[in-house]
Amino acid sequence: MSGESDLHEKAVRVPTKDAVLDGDLVVPPDARGMVLFVHGSGSSRKSPRNRYVARVLNEASIGTLLFDLLTPQEERRDAITAELRFDIALLTDRLMAATDWFLDQPEADDLRIGYFGASTGAAAALVAAASRDDISAIVSRGGRPDLAGPALLRVAAPTLFIVGGEDPVVLDLNKQAMALMRAETRLEIIPGATHLFEEPGALEEVARLARMWFEGHLGRVVESDYAA
Repeated sequence: MSGESDLHEKAVRVPTKDAVLDGDLVVPPDARGMVLFVHGSGSSRKSPRNRYVARVLNEASIGTLLFDLLTPQEERRDAITAELRFDIALLTDRLMAATDWFLDQPEADDLRIGYFGASTGAAAALVAAASRDDISAIVSRGGRPDLAGPALLRVAAPTLFIVGGEDPVVLDLNKQAMALMRAETRLEIIPGATHLFEEPGALEEVARLARMWFEGHLGRVVESDYAA
């Protein structure tokens, strides 16, 4: 397992068809998989929740790419109108471009790819995975999979849904989405947690579950007891 001193974050620029996005890339020397983070509505690559989960994955020798789905100009526009954060087609295109960009990097080295999506970002992750055959696993944190629409039927990647027990509307939406999917799915409910998992220990449990899922589908499993 990589020690924290072995983890070097590299600032990158990710080109898409209509924008260049800022990103932060970490690929441990002995990486056994790669996870692209798709942040939620009104957030960015600086999301403290996603960055915490990314660190846990890095320490488990899983690489991560956190990147902005919107440019600074688009973020300013979205802060006023809130329209782009729900533009799943746009977010999906940006994620697809980021995936293709990473696969062209020397660090890719045949690593299996996973997506970690939060809120609206989870919908983009599911839609992108539905049209690709190179996505090996998805984790949704407090996601809005309902916004993925018919694409849910075409997702082949094993998908873990993590929802707070005190987030009843999102929990119901996740259950409805799972019922439509043909891929392997699993639902983990964190008791007492609300939508942002701000309660003591909630985010740590999100990170543990995500690590387990990605270890199981991107590389070797270090720990197999989900009930730990």
